[in-house]
Amino acid sequence: MSDNVLTGLAANCLAQLQQGAVIAYPTEAVYGLGCDPDSAPAVMQLLKLKQRPVEKGLILIAADYTQLQPYIDDAALSGEQKERMFSRWPGPVTWVVPAKKTTPDWLTGRFDSLAIRVSDHPGVQQLCRAFNKPLVSTSANLSGFPPCRTAQEVEAQFGADFPVMPGTTGGRLNPSEIRDVLTGELIRQG
Repeated sequence: MSDNVLTGLAANCLAQLQQGAVIAYPTEAVYGLGCDPDSAPAVMQLLKLKQRPVEKGLILIAADYTQLQPYIDDAALSGEQKERMFSRWPGPVTWVVPAKKTTPDWLTGRFDSLAIRVSDHPGVQQLCRAFNKPLVSTSANLSGFPPCRTAQEVEAQFGADFPVMPGTTGGRLNPSEIRDVLTGELIRQG
């Protein structure tokens, strides 16, 4: 399978994304729920599933940095800050960076920043390349339940008809580390 061609259930997940649906897909540690970051109805559906307030903001996950640039204020980052970020990518580190003023508040929440990650998970890489943009990424679990680590756990929490990209997680025990790119401050231990 090439980076840009998905088959079977993965192709179905891509079609679901293109139609504004929420899907589940394996990431470095857990299954994630994702959708088109540019679709307010899709993001609202994801937030409703998670029972997550829009004010908290979301993470975007991508195949490469260029997919994230439409959403972030790249000019606000120094060479040293970019170097810090790129030294940990691709990989399981999420960085909080200044958002462009045009980035929708359904992504940034109450903040003027956005959490972003370039994943090293091959399934995420393929899906984002085929979709040609980043995905919203939050752990696949209903409120009060642990994050799903298998497709079977996703099915148990969200139902048999929920679109799930096949694959396995990257085997990490903890979700991604989150750091502020401007200060280097650790926000969440990975």
